[in-house]
Amino acid sequence: MKPKKIPQRMCTGCMEMKPKKELIRIVKSCEGDLSVDLTGKKPGRGAYICKNEECLEKAIKTKRLEKNLETKFDDSIYSKLKEEIIDGK
Repeated sequence: MKPKKIPQRMCTGCMEMKPKKELIRIVKSCEGDLSVDLTGKKPGRGAYICKNEECLEKAIKTKRLEKNLETKFDDSIYSKLKEEIIDGK
């Protein structure tokens, strides 16, 4: 029997491939709404970030999340991401 494959995704902050379960997903829905997806199953375009404040700061500074999701972010999404990272520790 083959071992089960673990899905890998790239963090937009540090640009490293990591297991999907270790990352937080940000989703842009078909209507253009942005949300934090903790389950990893919401429909829409997704971007991933590590549960690490440094990675989030890099992604904000370089605007990689905005480029990946092709939309403008407001401060509420960034603050929600920071809360998730701090609560997860």
